Amino acid sequence: MPLTFVRPGERRAVTRLGGPEEMKNRLLAMGFTVGSEVKVVAELAGNLIVAVKDSRLAISREMANRILV
Repeated sequence: MPLTFVRPGERRAVTRLGGPEEMKNRLLAMGFTVGSEVKVVAELAGNLIVAVKDSRLAISREMANRILV
């Protein structure tokens, strides 16, 4: 399921990254690797704040839809 379906406070493991190569590379650079744990911290105006690898990141809904957990 896409990361956008995860509720704030829940943790999930990344199973796959989708989208064009450019977006996959950007997600990999931000720390979203297959098997890494992601926690949704909050949802603001459709965008997500997530915790991944000791960092907090804000990502758009479009990017979050490309991260499958």
